[in-house]
Amino acid sequence: MTVATPFFLVVGIVALVIGAEALVRGSARLAARTGMSSVVIGLTVVAFGTSAPELAVSIGDVLRGGDEAGEIAVGNVVGSNIANILLVLGIAAAVGGSLLVAQRIVRLDVPIMIGASILVWLFVFNEQLGRLEGIILTATLVVYITWTVVKARSTSDEVSTEYDEALAPEKLRQSSVWTDLLFVGVGLGLLVVGSQSLVSAASDIASELGVSDLVIGLTVVAIGTSLPEIATSVLAAIRGQRDLAVGNAIGSNLFNLLAVLGITAAVAPNPLPVAESAVRVDFPVMIAVAIACLPVFVHGYVLNRWEGIAFVCFYAGYIVWIVLDATENTFRDEYGAVALFFVGPMVLGTLALLIWRSYRDRSSPLQS
Repeated sequence: MTVATPFFLVVGIVALVIGAEALVRGSARLAARTGMSSVVIGLTVVAFGTSAPELAVSIGDVLRGGDEAGEIAVGNVVGSNIANILLVLGIAAAVGGSLLVAQRIVRLDVPIMIGASILVWLFVFNEQLGRLEGIILTATLVVYITWTVVKARSTSDEVSTEYDEALAPEKLRQSSVWTDLLFVGVGLGLLVVGSQSLVSAASDIASELGVSDLVIGLTVVAIGTSLPEIATSVLAAIRGQRDLAVGNAIGSNLFNLLAVLGITAAVAPNPLPVAESAVRVDFPVMIAVAIACLPVFVHGYVLNRWEGIAFVCFYAGYIVWIVLDATENTFRDEYGAVALFFVGPMVLGTLALLIWRSYRDRSSPLQS
């Protein structure tokens, strides 16, 4: 690792964040000029744009070649999906107050996210993700987007209302076509530069610390590429657009699984390698976090501030475990025992309480 490595790491993250913002702004305005509704723009253009850093980093990783090419890509997606729920929504709820959760997200998007997570996990049981699996994931994304757009244009709900307020087409058109194209071009350019810089720096850090690219992908790269989601969700929560904060995070997770992993595996010259430890630990954690959303969200369709703080604490605990496991710290076994015999039952007990309270509230004769 050279003296310039930290510099390239910071430059890569900053370029990805600015590039994603520029790409989303320019493409959203161009989409508005075609007559697309705000909800369609939000569910497609904005959702894809906030996942652009993960896609750029993942494709850049597999194209660099080498024995470990693809490990950062897989770690990036798994780590980002865990961070989007525990860190992004946790921070948004803690800073912006309770987040409202639309019934559509609970009934449709979260179950689809859980199903996609399990599907990807089944695909990587042989410790690789091949081109055929990538094509299947990408095709699933196309079906999901098509169905979502058709349904969104035929119905009007609270999600549509918030998208109309946040992404009013008449506001998006307040610029010239050339300005919008410039934003898109600059955004794409920064994404390319940022992804190359971040992947190179992350690989150097992994070599210097003696840890795998997977670990760096799960931590440094995942948090770095999740910054657009953090910024988008926190700002949405502060502005009172509290449905958008949750919708952006869940939508980003779906795009990460179906688009980022799907497209990356489809274009990669070789199957993406998946470490045995990721199949055994990290993918199950990602699935568990996705499943944990249901009882939390169902309870009053709200993510409360204290639940957001709990999410952030759980994420901190997960990162501590990754670091201890990667460095083979002697405290790892003791920490694992604490997590298994204390934190585990506490989490399960909390989820059981939330489920019971939700059932009680729904069954109460006082409910109208």
